[in-house]
Amino acid sequence: MKYHRVLLKLSGEFMSGNGFGIQPEATKALAQEIKKAHDLGVQIAIVVGGGNFWRGAKQGVGMDRASADYIGMLGTIMNALALQDALEFVGVPTRVQTALTIQQVAEPYIRRRALRHLEKGRIVIFGGGTGNPYVTTDSGAALRALEINAEVALYAKNKVDGVYEADPLKNPTAKKYDVLSYMEVLNLGLEVMDKTAISLCMDNAMPIVVFDMFSDGALERIIRGEHVGTLIHV
Repeated sequence: MKYHRVLLKLSGEFMSGNGFGIQPEATKALAQEIKKAHDLGVQIAIVVGGGNFWRGAKQGVGMDRASADYIGMLGTIMNALALQDALEFVGVPTRVQTALTIQQVAEPYIRRRALRHLEKGRIVIFGGGTGNPYVTTDSGAALRALEINAEVALYAKNKVDGVYEADPLKNPTAKKYDVLSYMEVLNLGLEVMDKTAISLCMDNAMPIVVFDMFSDGALERIIRGEHVGTLIHV
């Protein structure tokens, strides 16, 4: 295997089947894909978004930004608990750690405890973002990847198999990039993730792979060392 510890960033839409809330069948399908990779022996940590419940830029219009962001953090925790349930249903030991303290349902985020879980073969799901408003889950994923000493940050997409010059679902002729530098992403204004996440990875030489989660065995293939999706690095 090329990678032995990875951070997987998932959007909330994976939990809903591109709808609203949590759809059990969509969540189970996601858990099966993650299980296949986990069975290779790789250590996996996950950051999940909350867009299937709440998008502050839309639902939070007219609200205090910090309040809207905290609501979004709660949505990510709901997704983390649902994904934990689905993973454990297929036999994968899992722990949820949250940046907001909700001890009745999850552990508080403690870096050393997270590392210990990973070493014991448990998947660790980080909910609640970073616990701070004005910070996206994209940036939270980059931060957690660095904190746990992941070898790569994997940003999963749905129906899009990498980084394109324009939205390929709207523009079928858009060019796909196989490899990009961090600066190219920033200079070209590619909206693959927020600029803070890119800058954080660039400053710490954390490679990023953007890929289609449900493309035939994509997650397993990346971990084995195959080129899948778009690689962003120095």
